[in-house]
Amino acid sequence: MARLQDKAGFTLVEALLGAAILAGAVLVLVAGVTRALGGTRLNRQRELAASLLDRQLSMIDYIGIEEFMELGRMEGEFDEYEGRYRWKVVTEAQDIGFLYKVNITVSWVEGNRPYSVSVDTMLNGRGILETEEAT
Repeated sequence: MARLQDKAGFTLVEALLGAAILAGAVLVLVAGVTRALGGTRLNRQRELAASLLDRQLSMIDYIGIEEFMELGRMEGEFDEYEGRYRWKVVTEAQDIGFLYKVNITVSWVEGNRPYSVSVDTMLNGRGILETEEAT
């Protein structure tokens, strides 16, 4: 009996306990990595939506807010993203000259959860340009 007690090594209980602790640590690590990757994907989608929003705002500013409103298309989809990203524009004339408050929203759905990025800005209409040209 003395020889069995002098033998070095781990018992079965110690080995199982060590394996359980290791498995728990691996699960926590995998859950953290999965959450970080999901956050990275969502940040990429938000960055793309902000870029699309900027592109739409630049287009409105280029053609002019009043001409854009005359076209009557105040919402739509970005074709190159197969309908995944939608845009919507809401305008409101201000009491100051030909100034318009413009709200642009880009929205998308990831899984079953909707997301959106929105911006408010002010744009000048052509009335100011006509007044300047007349003087």
